[in-house]
Order: sequence, then C-alpha cells, then structure tokens
Amino acid sequence: MYIAQEESFGPVMVISKFKNGDVDGVLQRANATEYGLASGVFTKDISKALYISEKLEAGTVFINTYNKTDVAAPFGGFKQSGFGKDLGE
Repeated sequence: MYIAQEESFGPVMVISKFKNGDVDGVLQRANATEYGLASGVFTKDISKALYISEKLEAGTVFINTYNKTDVAAPFGGFKQSGFGKDLGE
C-alpha cells in the first residue's frame, strides 16, 4: 500500500493484518520502507513488544501508546527520516 510506504505527517494510522505469531513477517513489512521516524506497537505481551521494539528500524518506538514522550529525550529517525538523533550524544 502506498500509505504504508510513505512518511505521512498528520493523524494517520496504518493497520494491517498478519498471520498469528508471524512477528518476523510483521517486522519485515514494517522495515520495508525508506523511512523510519516513529512506530507504535500494541500488544498484551510485553516480551513480544520489547523484541519488536529492538528490531524495528525507527527512531522512536512507542509501546501501547503513541506520541507520549519526554521533551528532554533524544529523538530522530532512521534511513530517510531525519539526520540522526537530536539531543543525543
């Protein structure tokens, strides 16, 4: 889908189905874009959320929420999203 490949700015959420238990397939789809500013993971399984957050190619990974962060925390993107981390080392 075009929307899943682009870097959209606005209130946009892409929700896509996947086979039960196919976490690596989901990661492959999520990382198959040239952008990586932020992402969100919603699950009841915290170990799965942590596994996914380590593998996602995104500057910020929100778990069971979205766009809630501390303004003093480093932020930025991967790939074509930004130029590194602001407020980082």
